[in-house]
Amino acid sequence: MARVKTPGNGNTRRKQIATMPAINPSEPKKNSPPTDLEVEIRRRAYELYEQRGYTPGHENEDWLVAEQEVLARHDQQQSA
Repeated sequence: MARVKTPGNGNTRRKQIATMPAINPSEPKKNSPPTDLEVEIRRRAYELYEQRGYTPGHENEDWLVAEQEVLARHDQQQSA
């Protein structure tokens, strides 16, 4: 008897798509940068993701590196 092809049969691999962390404005954040800095951090993290060739799995690392770079640049501008 022939098997019926259903969505559950066959190749179950799905393409992973990296997404940026979502911002939830209703949730107050403690010890977080102002919104304009967060936008800069988000952009820099995406640039790092692009430089790696859009390889998923390093989102947290990209965010932390971007945050460190942007906040250091912001601190330098504030002290100047």
